[in-house]
Amino acid sequence: MALKVAKRGQVPPFIVMDVMRAANERAAAGGDVLHLEVGQPSTGAPAAVVAAAKAALDSDVLGYTLALGLEPLRRRIADNYRADYGVAVRPENVVVTTGSSGAFLLAFLAAFEPGDRVGIACPGYPAYRNILAALGVEPVLIPVGEDSRFLPTARRLAAFGQKLDGLIVASPSNPTGSMLSAAEMAELVAYCHQEGIRLVSDEIYHGLSYAGPAATAAGHGEVITINSFSKYYSMTGWRLGWMVVPDDLLRAVECLAQNLFISPPSLSQAAALAVFDCKDELNANVARYAQNRQILLAELPAAGFGQLAPADGAFYLYANVARWTDDSLAFCRRMLAETGVAATPGVDFDPLDGRHFVRFSFAGATADMAEAARRLQAWSK
Repeated sequence: MALKVAKRGQVPPFIVMDVMRAANERAAAGGDVLHLEVGQPSTGAPAAVVAAAKAALDSDVLGYTLALGLEPLRRRIADNYRADYGVAVRPENVVVTTGSSGAFLLAFLAAFEPGDRVGIACPGYPAYRNILAALGVEPVLIPVGEDSRFLPTARRLAAFGQKLDGLIVASPSNPTGSMLSAAEMAELVAYCHQEGIRLVSDEIYHGLSYAGPAATAAGHGEVITINSFSKYYSMTGWRLGWMVVPDDLLRAVECLAQNLFISPPSLSQAAALAVFDCKDELNANVARYAQNRQILLAELPAAGFGQLAPADGAFYLYANVARWTDDSLAFCRRMLAETGVAATPGVDFDPLDGRHFVRFSFAGATADMAEAARRLQAWSK
């Protein structure tokens, strides 16, 4: 007799990981690859973070920490909100997590019941809808496009007109890089409060902005704010993130964290204590991303990729490829095979219209961006 397989595990794949595997297979077979598919820094953690990790290995037992994280790290995160945003966050409301992925799981479990309806911008990060679906929560796709700068503003939500229990907003966003202004963020927070919508603000690309600083939702009452050490802080493989949790959810999040994770990785937490003193090194990375962005913005239109989403932040360009294809998955496979340039098909982010889009990551080396543009220009002729 065949044993039952739970339906909650039958979610779509995270396609970018499949693209990365195909790119790595090409490289292993001797082909060259320019990695514009994966949204991670090509640089490692700052030197002081590595030194702190080595010191911890030599001197610490590295046992469990509290489920909510090391208290000194929670204080440093709270201090950073005051320094970077002028926002008062209590260390007691900071929860350190196993990556931002762990934060999303804890947030969704604590805030939403099975059958609740949670709005997600489309295009948007695919793991939102897949995690929600696995938990029995209904992801509600909110189409956003060029007319709204790919953002779910309060005005767009009001026009959407559907009852929601929650909303996930990312600013800067993945895959478009679009950002809400401080006024738009305040309007969105007020709208969600008025309508009884639990807002989850994904801020993992904060620090990576090219059109002014990003606005945080932290400190706004019932909002759950999520961030990560993976992007700006260049600690992707250390699997460490955090959340700012409102008082009404804090104990639920703590109990869930105790049972699901026990604690975040202790070595990563010890190392991350040093990262807030590495802003010069980290901002040098951002300067490189800005240079990469300028290269692609200047050169991709000559390769036919002229219709691009606003790239205010993060390290992505979201390109309309409808002139060539209505199958972005096949388009990306062909582009990898014929040019060695790996990119992510829009269907990963948008099941409605993603067949017409491709995402390029400019987190890699500057020389790779210039070479990718050259190859794509030659390929499109």
